[in-house]
Amino acid sequence: MGKLSSALHPKEGRLVFAIPKKGRLQQPTLDLLAGSDIRFRRENRSDIALVLNHDIALVFLPAADIPLFVARGHVDLGITGRDQVLEHEALSPPKESSGVEEVLDLGFGRCRLQVQVPARGPINEPKDLVGKNIVTSYNGLTSRYFTRLEAQEGLVNEGVSGRGRLKTEIDHASGSVETACALGVADGIVDLVESGETMRMAGLKAIDTVIESTAVLIKSKHPLNQKLVHLIASRISGFITAQKYILCQYNIERSLLDTAAKITPGKTAPTITTLEKAGWVAVSAMVESNRIATVMDELTACGASDILVLKIENTRAI
Repeated sequence: MGKLSSALHPKEGRLVFAIPKKGRLQQPTLDLLAGSDIRFRRENRSDIALVLNHDIALVFLPAADIPLFVARGHVDLGITGRDQVLEHEALSPPKESSGVEEVLDLGFGRCRLQVQVPARGPINEPKDLVGKNIVTSYNGLTSRYFTRLEAQEGLVNEGVSGRGRLKTEIDHASGSVETACALGVADGIVDLVESGETMRMAGLKAIDTVIESTAVLIKSKHPLNQKLVHLIASRISGFITAQKYILCQYNIERSLLDTAAKITPGKTAPTITTLEKAGWVAVSAMVESNRIATVMDELTACGASDILVLKIENTRAI
């Protein structure tokens, strides 16, 4: 067993943290780790890397596989799409001793798992697809969706487990699902959609949304080091908050403070410091980044001066 591979053994005492090895979630995840001061060096494109400043081993896995390894306890923490978590749970329902727990919504990788059909075809409602051919790479969620749909139409007995014999034919495709209708393989598809441009170019339209998804931080039910899990989650949460806010500082006469404080109430309350100049105070407050230009205009109009805007690298603000 190599040095890096042996680092994953429980006896080594390292928390195992899985991140996507490729795809749309990888770069935002790497940026998230950097912003959270989780430092590592990946050698020769190895799928394992040791974190330099924590007892953590990073393992690079396909996003679709991460829920499986976390659910079985082989991996303590993971970053993947909520769609992948729900697909895994549709195929392998969680048990008391296994499964994953969502720790944080990371806010990137937003998309929708949608039912799509030919835009110029006769199908306009999901029920029109019952008994027809569907192609997807999400067999678990798609089967569950059509089981419920057929039950609503009175075509199948859903039963206690939500399972039944489907009249709708569901076939699996690992990629290029959007071509299935044009090739005559499917009457409709169920696939992940971000902007929808790819589907429009393929001549498809959405008729329903199965789930909405975003990137999430997940953990096993029995992580090796719960204290370290909490620390990493806190750092990541702080970095995410820091991306949404900016620190605004300015000076203002105390008599105008009430008006200014309504413009910059901060996360909890603005920080007020008395200045040497009589009757003046300095104010610091966190402001949402997408509002800062308007806030500066309003502060100037109410009499504030020396307005500064500072980037927040990380925070522990709630």
